[in-house]
Amino acid sequence: MSKEKISMIDISNKNHITRIATARGKIQLKKETIKQINERTIKKGDPLVVGKIAAMQAIKRTPELIPMCHQIPITHVDFNHEIKEEEIIVEVTVKTVARTGVEMEAVVGVSIFLSTIWDMVKYLEKDKDGQYPVTEIDEIKVVKKEKIKQ
Repeated sequence: MSKEKISMIDISNKNHITRIATARGKIQLKKETIKQINERTIKKGDPLVVGKIAAMQAIKRTPELIPMCHQIPITHVDFNHEIKEEEIIVEVTVKTVARTGVEMEAVVGVSIFLSTIWDMVKYLEKDKDGQYPVTEIDEIKVVKKEKIKQ
């Protein structure tokens, strides 16, 4: 029998304070795909709008996706993006008043935002063999974490 311990961290004795985390990541795309995103001609709709909605849903479901994450109230989410010639950078900021932070929620939000963009533009990104030689999601990381004591 395995003696490996699996448990959530006990946060019972921690105080409720404002916690904010910002995560960022990017997706590499073809220039033509970026052009169509800017011109709003993507067949499935605007991947930036749908990406934000998908990220919002994912942020609220983070404890369902990552087993050791605590269920915490999400009090605010903010999105930013920057469209460059061959990439889109997205940033997600998540806020709570809780006993634990929102870093994983921010990371999940970025990941799903970027994955949603890929899903919506994949028909443009495939080569003749159905592969994705250019498309890549990377550099997902927490860029800022704050605790604000009341």
